[in-house]
Amino acid sequence: MTYWSLNLVFLAVVAAVVVVAILVVRRRPAEARRGLVGVFGLTLGLLLVLTALFDNVMIAVGLVGYDEGRISGAFIGIAPLEDFAYALAAAFLLPSLWLLLDRPWTAGHAVARGERE
Repeated sequence: MTYWSLNLVFLAVVAAVVVVAILVVRRRPAEARRGLVGVFGLTLGLLLVLTALFDNVMIAVGLVGYDEGRISGAFIGIAPLEDFAYALAAAFLLPSLWLLLDRPWTAGHAVARGERE
């Protein structure tokens, strides 16, 4: 099994959770959805930059190694491209779970959070 094959299993689960979160969030008022795309984008950008930095450092010092027969051969620095699938999964899974685990939107919901109606 290649690292991409393993990544596809996890990314498929993440994609399913993201689709469910999108369907749930679409039912909320527009005010409740404002800024969500920006949050996802910012989260993804930060995680990819941090992954690039720290994966390259960990590989350079010998903390992590890869079976060359199981990687694609595409690299960012010395980190295989496959490593970035975990950052991608985290950037979409965690905010999606946050949205799904939030209480249902009601008029009292905004008041409970200290927001103005």
